[in-house]
Amino acid sequence: MAEGPLTHLEGTWQGTGRGSYPTIEPFTYDETVTFTALPGKPVLAYTQRTTSAGGTPMHTEVGYLRPVGTQGVELVVAQPTGVTETHDGVAGYEPDGAWAVTFTSLQVGLTPNAKEVVSVRRALRVRGDTLTYELSMAAVGQPLTPHLWATLQRIKD
Repeated sequence: MAEGPLTHLEGTWQGTGRGSYPTIEPFTYDETVTFTALPGKPVLAYTQRTTSAGGTPMHTEVGYLRPVGTQGVELVVAQPTGVTETHDGVAGYEPDGAWAVTFTSLQVGLTPNAKEVVSVRRALRVRGDTLTYELSMAAVGQPLTPHLWATLQRIKD
């Protein structure tokens, strides 16, 4: 079981999302995200996969979340497109009782052939068995711009 602010994320989540960016056509996707506690460690492993409505793989990423203090959370993400991200975040409860964390990238690493990504902002919100998120990025010459929105439901075992 995860400790501290990460307990709200643990489990598998599935749902749908939509994306847009000034340099691409808008799109929709199906998504599965899993946050798994690592035995004996206060860390969650993170895996994410998206597919098109027809089931074609679109994107995947993996990473780790680590609590820091009572409200801090660090996030490390690696993508097969050659992008890595390190984030610092703050978690807490919103006035409506939802738990939320907002991550701001501290560093974005790129392989020589990766598309340019300068910064990323990720906001996650959990209310009951519903996880929503928004992802914004500054990339390919564009300023920090909203890119992805999704609503996922926790899968009961």
